[in-house]
Amino acid sequence: MPPRKEGPRINEDIEAQSVRLVAADGSMVGVVEINEALGAAQAAGLDLVEVSPNAEPPVCKVLDYGRFKYEAQKKKNEARKKQKTIEVKEIKMRPGIEQHDYDTKMRSVRRFLDDGDKVKVTLRFRGRELAHQEVGRAVLERVQSELGDAVKVEQFPKMEGRQMVMVMSPR
Repeated sequence: MPPRKEGPRINEDIEAQSVRLVAADGSMVGVVEINEALGAAQAAGLDLVEVSPNAEPPVCKVLDYGRFKYEAQKKKNEARKKQKTIEVKEIKMRPGIEQHDYDTKMRSVRRFLDDGDKVKVTLRFRGRELAHQEVGRAVLERVQSELGDAVKVEQFPKMEGRQMVMVMSPR
């Protein structure tokens, strides 16, 4: 058996003996023999396209197959255009971050969340800072409390090696 083409079956590729026919203007003709349906399509100068192969009997429509494929492709591209890919933006801080630096980072976090992206806040520990993880946890809790109900915390602060990580997404 030769490999089946992609998409719906058209004209002579339709295997059913009788089909439910929909005319070119969209009106329902009814259940007819396949030869009669092919004749109606040829008389209209269009193609017979199997739009619902799993129905009993299969539903076939008289239409311009090239235009049908073109419009299906346009719909697919339009759907892809409307998709929003969510990115994970990362903000890196230190446990002893000063107020101005903290405010600058928080402005970036708010901008990322307003754009609909997730934000991963990473707190890096160096040397003896690692012994005072409560200072880092306090910074992350401060970030969380400042953003309030605008965010949903997806991953609460946890240690990953020498850094503490928290992931948030917009509500």
